[in-house]
Amino acid sequence: MANRMRRNALRMALGAGSLGAHVAPGLSIIEICAVLYGAVMKLRPGEPQWEDRDRFLLSKGHGVLGYYTALAEAGLLPMEELDTFEAPESALTGQPGMCLEKGIELSSGSLGLGLAVGIGVALAAKKRKRTYTTYVLMGDGECNEGTVWESAMAASHFRLDNLVAVIDSNGLQSDGPCEAIMSMGNQVAKWTSFGWEATEAPGHDVASLYEIFTLPRREPGKPLVVVASTVKGKGISFMENNNNWHHSRLTQAQYDAAMTELADLPIGGGSC
Repeated sequence: MANRMRRNALRMALGAGSLGAHVAPGLSIIEICAVLYGAVMKLRPGEPQWEDRDRFLLSKGHGVLGYYTALAEAGLLPMEELDTFEAPESALTGQPGMCLEKGIELSSGSLGLGLAVGIGVALAAKKRKRTYTTYVLMGDGECNEGTVWESAMAASHFRLDNLVAVIDSNGLQSDGPCEAIMSMGNQVAKWTSFGWEATEAPGHDVASLYEIFTLPRREPGKPLVVVASTVKGKGISFMENNNNWHHSRLTQAQYDAAMTELADLPIGGGSC
């Protein structure tokens, strides 16, 4: 599923033409989204607004290439609609716009806000005695925002053990290396000090991610954060750890070279 998503993400980026796309930030979250949408979250493809569905909020809105392709794989979005990415009047914009009938739970792009919304959604589930889990995918650069830490305190205070935050920790943000711009230090220690159950994961290892998301919680009553070590631009040699691909235009030649690199990866069933 992740391999199909990576191919589709590149096709979408090519189709965006001169508008360009956030290519590398979308590629770094693909395995995370594949595991959640393909194996972990409770969803009903024919009923996208099912009340007991698990919620996924993409706080780092510029990761849409990894997000939209997961929605399509999960059957929440028609696969052919991926070809409308960034086209006039398309629902698939460069940053997500809430569209519940297509599985898009949150309008995002202003970094630092997704976790606060996730707390509201998780708190609503507690009050209404619903069993769904809320997942919030954030960037490591996004964690420079102060609202993230106010939200972290609130999640712990309200004992939201139905909330899972995932940090796409690829070490880069739009302006450069995260460590140079605003070092976060030891993220696991920091989140733990805010009252969360915190763990690390290899963010492109599907088996490890699946195990972490499905294991019984070690600390009931605490929200969970998974600091996932990832590579920006994962899977394409000339994009990996290359911040020029934070947002860029993909040419036909570059697309062809990228697809050649992916040619030997298995894609299983489904469409590409």
